Amino acid sequence: MTIHAPYPIGTPGTPWGAAEVAAWLSRQTRRRSYEADVLGMLETLRSRYEVVQYGRLDYPSGSYPLFAIRSREWRDELPCALVTGGVHGYETSGVHGALQFADRHASRYAGRVNLVVAPCVSPWAYERIHRWNAEAIDPNRSFRENSPAQESAALMQLVAPLRDRVLVHVDLHETTDSDESEFRPALAARDGVAHVPGEIPDGFYLVDDSEHPQPAFQQAVIAAVAKVTHIAPADARGEIIGSPVVAPGVIEYALTRLGLCAGITGAPYKTTTEVYPDSPRASAEQCNAAQVAAVCAAIDFALAHGMVKQR
Repeated sequence: MTIHAPYPIGTPGTPWGAAEVAAWLSRQTRRRSYEADVLGMLETLRSRYEVVQYGRLDYPSGSYPLFAIRSREWRDELPCALVTGGVHGYETSGVHGALQFADRHASRYAGRVNLVVAPCVSPWAYERIHRWNAEAIDPNRSFRENSPAQESAALMQLVAPLRDRVLVHVDLHETTDSDESEFRPALAARDGVAHVPGEIPDGFYLVDDSEHPQPAFQQAVIAAVAKVTHIAPADARGEIIGSPVVAPGVIEYALTRLGLCAGITGAPYKTTTEVYPDSPRASAEQCNAAQVAAVCAAIDFALAHGMVKQR
């Protein structure tokens, strides 16, 4: 039997308090630049899109403006497509995939759909390559009323006026080896529960909404991504990250009930992508390309198969 060392912060079995959160925060260091990687790219897009500031994160360790881009030629009669990245700041291809989509592919949808792209929802975490925000809160479990996460609350406020006009929402994520080596053990320690080791899937997969599943939509996205990178197989139990595989490369979560980003709108077509950047079979460029392929396939399917009622 493998014995796992306890997480270095806190007392096993006891949830963290303020002292433990402070100890955890003291270990987080800035490792890359939101200004250089994201804001710099947004500047290059200003000539083609409306770049809007929708909030600001204020932490003792830094202040971060939050930006999204919108179609410059916005037409109220068109449906909306929402793309979100960097809800978990360490999931790099979500951020860069969203930016690459806006830079290289979004123009083909002009006059067909209004685009809203929030490429880096969690810039503090992006700089520290972390899952949580500066208060040890997971933004992707915090998309709910009176959200405890500044990142989640700001994005919900941005999207609120469009909530019932969104046709398709693609939320870009990664599943990494660090989920098992750092983030899941940290979560268990924070919550005062035992860490149960899991298995990291090798490949791309999607998370559908168990309350409003769209299997044909998910499979269209999987088919497009399979041309770019490999799709994660089910494990020996027929699962991916503990959830039953309902179709090749697809699992389901109750998106809204769990407070997940992909559940923040009434979009009939929604999905969460999961890229595996640590695979020996995938490069960083492939991971970004997989995210872009997923976004394009999702919008293409949604435009071909359904519309939302406009208010």
